[in-house]
Amino acid sequence: MPINFEELFSINSKRMKKSVIRELLRLTAKPEIISFAGGLPSPESFPVKEVKEIVNEVLDKEGKIALQYSSTEGDAVLRAELIKHSKKNGMDIKDENLLVTTSSQQGLDLVSKIFINPGDPIIVELPSYVGGLGAFNAYGAEMIGVPLDEEGKSAKLLREELKVLNDSGNKPKFIYIVPDFQNPAGITMSLKRRHEILELAREFELLILEDSPYRELRFEGENVPTIYSLDNDGRVILLGTFSKIFAPGFRVGWVIAPPEVITKLIVAKQSTDLCPPTFSQRIIGRFMEKGYLNKNIDKIKIMYRRKRDIMLDAFGKYMPEGVTWTKPEGGLFLFVRVHEHLGIDTDEMFYKAVDKNIAYVVGSAFHCDGSGHDVMRINFSYATEDQIVEGVKRLAEVIKEHSK
Repeated sequence: MPINFEELFSINSKRMKKSVIRELLRLTAKPEIISFAGGLPSPESFPVKEVKEIVNEVLDKEGKIALQYSSTEGDAVLRAELIKHSKKNGMDIKDENLLVTTSSQQGLDLVSKIFINPGDPIIVELPSYVGGLGAFNAYGAEMIGVPLDEEGKSAKLLREELKVLNDSGNKPKFIYIVPDFQNPAGITMSLKRRHEILELAREFELLILEDSPYRELRFEGENVPTIYSLDNDGRVILLGTFSKIFAPGFRVGWVIAPPEVITKLIVAKQSTDLCPPTFSQRIIGRFMEKGYLNKNIDKIKIMYRRKRDIMLDAFGKYMPEGVTWTKPEGGLFLFVRVHEHLGIDTDEMFYKAVDKNIAYVVGSAFHCDGSGHDVMRINFSYATEDQIVEGVKRLAEVIKEHSK
């Protein structure tokens, strides 16, 4: 008799959902498709020459260390460089505030693991990063979305939501924020709004989970301090990653947090992967030590600014009336809204777009409340400059054909 695995799977496993983006990318794997779907860095941004140099040096001089297990906390060389790098971002952190992770997605999973009990409310953005929503859902969180405005998560609506939850005795564990060039909306939270959100977290005695994989990729405008650097109470946990500023294939990220949180995260990580990959860490550490990371970031910013400008120009030329979009100062994404009078459901239109060899990510993937059928996320970092123009033309034609 065949085994009924559904009877054996855990409650947590039954909560898990396939990544909408990963599933959509399977449909867009044809070489003729121009994909604006994944949050993929440009392959031209990868520092192949410098990585070759450092790989050889590490193997020649430190091979016995680099090919061995490392500590759960992370490789000493990389940790030292991350502490220096954090100081450039206005954060005075110590060794006890830092944990290296296997990508920032692992950071989201570990934070969920140590804080979320089934049924715990978590405040997220509306829309919010799909990887965060997936991690919280896997641990049984009740996600409550607070809409964004042009300055980020609405402080007014957040206060109203927190008061309702507090009065009902159902206090959230934390507020989840992607403050810099937000995924998917491309919006950057203003300094004023960061102070307002931090003050609400103090008032209602909450943590803030600050997820900031894109903040180094600012093309224009003034840098805004991290929420972590504005916090004096030790209530902010900050996630970072090398995936967008170095290479996603290395799968290395980090968490900066109060020592009590780091200690608990270390224990949680030990039952997950024992330690992050030593070889990847040592290569990135030496890469930073030689000053290559900042040079690579500068190169990426020039490349992505040009691609963003080409995309914005193409949207202005080809999109029909009733389509609007964000104009990010950095990052990887535009968020596109198809207004109500066009009568378009972007989930339904996705398959028509794939038929026309153009792909995006449906907006509903980023909305914990099931809304978002009038929006889509568009990536401008991955496609070539020529593909961007042609892809926008194709998408505009699909919208025109699909509208009422």
